[in-house]
Amino acid sequence: MYSEKLYVFPNSIHKHKDSDFCIAKTEENEKVMIVSGPDKVAFDGKDILAFGKSGKQCPLSSENSLIIRELFSFTNPIRHKGHKISIGLGDRLGLASGGHIRLLRNLDVFPVLAQQSMRELNLTGRTYEDVLAAAVWAVFQEGYTKGFGADGDHLKTHEEVKYALDCGFTMITLDCSEHIPNGLDCASQAEINTRYADLSDDITGELENMYLNKTVSVDTNTSLSFNSDDFKRIVLVYFPAVKHAIDIFNNQVKGKNVDFEISIDETLSATSPQAHYFVANELIKHGVEITGLAPRFVGEFQKGIDYKGDISGFECNFSVHAIIAKMFGYKISVHSGSDKFSVFPIVNKCTDGRYHLKTAGTNWLEAVRVVAMKSPELYREIHSFALSNLTEAKKYYHITEDVGNIVDLCHVSDHMLPDCLNQDDARQVLHITYGLILQAKKEDGAAMFRDRIFDVLNVHESEYYNNLEIHIGKHLTELGIVVNAKGISVEK
Repeated sequence: MYSEKLYVFPNSIHKHKDSDFCIAKTEENEKVMIVSGPDKVAFDGKDILAFGKSGKQCPLSSENSLIIRELFSFTNPIRHKGHKISIGLGDRLGLASGGHIRLLRNLDVFPVLAQQSMRELNLTGRTYEDVLAAAVWAVFQEGYTKGFGADGDHLKTHEEVKYALDCGFTMITLDCSEHIPNGLDCASQAEINTRYADLSDDITGELENMYLNKTVSVDTNTSLSFNSDDFKRIVLVYFPAVKHAIDIFNNQVKGKNVDFEISIDETLSATSPQAHYFVANELIKHGVEITGLAPRFVGEFQKGIDYKGDISGFECNFSVHAIIAKMFGYKISVHSGSDKFSVFPIVNKCTDGRYHLKTAGTNWLEAVRVVAMKSPELYREIHSFALSNLTEAKKYYHITEDVGNIVDLCHVSDHMLPDCLNQDDARQVLHITYGLILQAKKEDGAAMFRDRIFDVLNVHESEYYNNLEIHIGKHLTELGIVVNAKGISVEK
């Protein structure tokens, strides 16, 4: 639909009392909101004549999104509690949510569209205001009224949690990694005994009465035993994290209508079922209301590639974690869930289709694929830059790539460049260098890649949406969710 050289997104046409709204693209591929009627005075923008009447053309800013949220309730994020399946869809560029909505619109899947960690904010130069506004505008553009979430992901401190909540985020994922000492899993039993003896009797006495040499039944076929050696190690490793989570909940989260997820997955060792039970039981015993918990599973959940490890061993381990979550009434949360296709059927089966899955970097990789398709020279520059800056990027993310497996682009024709996004080692390198790519500067201070990446994606938005629908759609298919010809979700 064209009017005054504007393309209007059909699902974005909304009415509030005597005012009319829509999202449109200009000839320069800039997205704007057009508003006419009494409400236009509330928005920042410029007066125009559009569609034969006086209106205002407004930037899709965070400030304008706050007003939209006051006028249209469906643009406000809500919590995912009560929905069996929820999926976090980290959008590092602020451009992906439209594609995600088009895929999930008719499915019984709750989308957490605004999902970002402080690490991602720092690496992309964004704010939580930016992240939430991008999701709000996508929901408005697509006319999506079924509800979406906003996750302050992997937050660690009071200040970070407060910032996300003040911005209107409806989910807090508390990363307890800085309160989980790495190394103690491998410490000798003598060292464990010495450290445990240093704990106060007030702490150890109560915990010993509840767990030491006890066996706990978590369902009719599964029991967990806490022998002395394992119990002491669990207390030393996880009790500081429990205390931190209780503190954050009581001082920041309690009384607020938000989802509270506990992350204990950012560790070097897998979470034992006993440790999972201990953490969950202690939290709930102290009144902490958790919507989900993310253990560290056996095997490797690396970035942007499939699961690395023994599948049967994963199923055996994961099934017990799922039973514990079911017993306590929260969702098991699968972090770094992008592209873990081989374990998705297990996740669906063992949880009876009740889980939270987090994806993020895979959406960035699909954006890079569009760049490879539509701007081969730009992709070649990005690819070379990523390889040259890999060491710096590995300060933030753990991967086990072999750059020797990445083909020399001198031997790759332009039309074959998108296939680079199908090779595991190249995917990992491009995945973790996103922040360096987006923030790279020329000598004059101008962006080296960022503006050109956004230009390509704005021009080829439909291709990006299509890539996302195909790729995230593959995630859903392996999870047992497919879309039939009428766009209705069914289970395999």
